[in-house]
Amino acid sequence: MKKVIPLVSDRHKPARVVEQIKGEVRKYLKRERKKSLPDDFDYWGFDCRTGKSPDEASPCHEKEISKALDAALAAEWTEVYLEILAKPAKREKKA
Repeated sequence: MKKVIPLVSDRHKPARVVEQIKGEVRKYLKRERKKSLPDDFDYWGFDCRTGKSPDEASPCHEKEISKALDAALAAEWTEVYLEILAKPAKREKKA
């Protein structure tokens, strides 16, 4: 998922728009985790980036996406760039 999402809407307040985006992100992550994994992999990992535009986006963990959206709302951005790419991953044993 690579999207530039507007935070300004004629019908909804920006806080409500951010909540809708968070719900969409949760649904997307859930849907991607349900896909079958390739052989020899344990779980789906995600490469995430958020920012004001694709050029300014910085990497973040999937659990930090909602904090990044809240920060964008507090900074009164008109739009936010969100990138979430699923990749198969394998757990490493602890020493």
